[in-house]
Order: sequence, then structure tokens, then C-alpha cells
Amino acid sequence: MSERTQLARLGLFDAKVPRYTSYPTAPQFDGSVGPSEFTDWIEALPHNGEVSLYLHIPFCRRLCWFCACRTQGTATAAPVEAYVAVLKTELAMLKARLPQGTRLSRLHWGGGTPTLLTPDMMRGLIDAVHDTAPFKDGAEFSVEIDPNEIDAERLDVLAAGGMNRASIGVQDFDPEIQETIGRPQGFDVTRQAVEMIRDRGVQSLNADILFGLPFQTRARITDTVQKLLSFGPDRVALYGYAHVPWMAKRQQLIPSDVLPTPEERLALFDTARRLFLWDGYEEIGIDHFARPDDGLAIARKTGGLRRNFQGYTDDTATALIGLGASSISKFPQGYAQNAPATSAYAGAIRDGRFSTSRGHRFKGEDQMRARMIEAIMCDFRIDAQEITEGFAISRKALFKLFETVNAQFEGMLTITEDGLFIPTQARALTRMIARSFDAYDLSKAGHSSAI
Repeated sequence: MSERTQLARLGLFDAKVPRYTSYPTAPQFDGSVGPSEFTDWIEALPHNGEVSLYLHIPFCRRLCWFCACRTQGTATAAPVEAYVAVLKTELAMLKARLPQGTRLSRLHWGGGTPTLLTPDMMRGLIDAVHDTAPFKDGAEFSVEIDPNEIDAERLDVLAAGGMNRASIGVQDFDPEIQETIGRPQGFDVTRQAVEMIRDRGVQSLNADILFGLPFQTRARITDTVQKLLSFGPDRVALYGYAHVPWMAKRQQLIPSDVLPTPEERLALFDTARRLFLWDGYEEIGIDHFARPDDGLAIARKTGGLRRNFQGYTDDTATALIGLGASSISKFPQGYAQNAPATSAYAGAIRDGRFSTSRGHRFKGEDQMRARMIEAIMCDFRIDAQEITEGFAISRKALFKLFETVNAQFEGMLTITEDGLFIPTQARALTRMIARSFDAYDLSKAGHSSAI
């Protein structure tokens, strides 16, 4: 039996599963977590500890049809300026509640299009962050940069403010694909943005591309990857396009009859994957690639690779605090999400209260299963000793769980005295295997293709 035939029989090409950037996943959040819990969890953080900070900028000059993020279009600076003012107020509220000695290990601006901000807005927001908590030595400040929405003046402000990692969205360089997904972005425009970023001494460059896009073929994704490699990015995220038009209405503008089949998606991923490996990149988890000296590659070798809402990370901070509309925070106690609508978010902050509208408080086996799922997604293995020593489960019960999961995959997994392992030939099933450790009902939400 061929490997592809076995993957098909196990349901890879039909399954819809979470991406597991959290556990439990966001559809399991409810209204039991609000502003008071969010405040309590901030104040319970350790003194002299480290936190990560995520700032969400939901505005875009134009809305890309493929995108399922919470964003809104704007043709003027007025709503953006008003939003930034609210963010600065939220930062001041956070500062008043952070324990003494808190430092920032990571700062990330995402969106939307953070580079939509004017230089003055950027400068004011950077100053507000610096006033909230100081960076620790070696901290990372990363910004998502739209090559269509950046210039020298804005990059100067970001670099002066400490940005040392830039992330550019590429998606695909093919003009027909770009037109179909509503994302025109020429190769020369992207190259110029990369050169401006490098000229300012930014230490690391990330890039995102997508597989599974309309009209995408192995030849076209090969061309895109080769052009991307000419930039020499330090790490690349190779995400599968999630076509979820029932959730992201703008995706209804993309004709579904020109999307690759699940089998074709796997071939597209494998084509791009081979190109990155041939060029000296190391494979990180299920969909990232990094230079051997990049932090992700080092974390993978040393067992420090982790996964959060931004994907794979080597961040070890106690908490990830999300500010801005729809942002999600993770604390040792659970998850908290801000109101998704900018009006509701801004109204709460202007009233002097955090805008937390839902979340999840860890209970029962949540943290144990979260760690097992994270280990699968990061390392393709679960260390039995780590789980039995860190959580309330016996070795017998843990291995019974391993056997149950392995049976679901026709014995494709490997179980030894050390734990459970996903061999190379089964790694396409990783998200499905992770789902087998998920104790929650997944029927309440639509998820993306397993490949």
C-alpha cells in the first residue's frame, strides 16, 4: 500500500481540524472570563517576571479576499488615529496593574496592517509601550509589514524604536493568483521593501507564503519559493490557505472551483518543502522553515520550541498579553479575549475597564492535554516522563491513551518506553493526531482542511 493511499484511508484529505495555536481552541471560549478575571490574572503575575505583548491593528487600506483575520478597511487616517489613542489608554491601564519589575521579552504588532500607521502614530505607540514596561536584554520587537504599505520614513521610526524582526506577507508572486485572491503585490515592490528593511540593520526577516491558493500549481509555487529564497529570509511560514467563506465573507469572492484538491494541496506543500530543505533551511514543526542559526531552529534542537497564536515561537515568557480589538491573551490560569468589534473594544477602554468579552479558565485535564498537543505540534513526540511528572496521570493511564490514539491511525505511530512518536511518513497527519488528544466537542466550529 502506498503512503498516500494510507493517508487517504485515514481521512487526511477529508478531515477538518483546528490549527492548535491554543488548547482549548478559541471556539471553546465563553463569557465566563471577563475584565475582572483579566485584571486578576495580570496582577497575579510574578514580580520581576517577563511577559510578551501583542498589539492588534485591525485596519487595512484594502481588504485582501483570502484573509480570514478580523480586519476592516479604511481610506482615511481618522479611525486609525482614534484607535491608536485607545490602544495607548489600554497600555496605561496595563501598566497600572503589572507587577513591579515586569519586563517585555517580546513585542509584536500584527493586524491588519500595522504599517498603515503614520510615522507620528508609530512613534507615539512605541513611546507608550516603552512607558508600560522596559524591554529585557535581547528582547524581540517584530512588526508585520505590508510591502505595499511601507516607506523609508516609517521604517526609520520602527528601527529607531527597536524593531529587530520584520515579517512580510508574500502569499504568492503569480499575478493571476494575486488577482484572484485580491492581493496585488509585485515582486519588485516586495524586493524593495526587503532591501529597505535590511538597510536599517533589522536583524531578522520572516516571510509568509500560502499553499492551496486558487490556480496554484507545482510550477507556480516553485517559482514563488525561488523568488522568495532570493531575499534570504531567516524563517518562512508555509501556511495552508484556509477557505472558510462561511466565516470570512470576503472569501466568497474567490471561486471555489479553481481551488486545488486536498491531494493537490499535499503535492504543493511537498514541492515547497523540498525547495526550502534543499536551500539549507531546517523544518520547524508542521509548517515553518528556518535557517540553522535562527532562534526557532535552535529552540527545536534544545526542546524549547513552543506554539501560540502567532505560530511557532521560542518565547518562554510567563504570559502573552494581547491588546487591541479581538486580541487573545494567555495566562497560567487560562485565556482571555478582547471584544472583537472595534466599537465595543474602544467603548470599554474609554469607560476605564478592560474589554475582555470571553475566554477560558483552565480546568481538569486542560493543561496536560494542552502540553501534549503542543509537544506533538512542535516536536512530533510526547515525552512520557515529562507528562507523568508534571501532571496528575499515571504511566499506565498515559500509555493506554497512547495505544488508543495509535489504534485510530492503524498503528502508524511509534510507542516506546519513552513515549509516543510520530514517524516522518505520518507527519502529514499531525493535526489529526493532535485532535485525538482534544477532549472537547469540535462540532461547534468549522475548521480548515487538515492539509
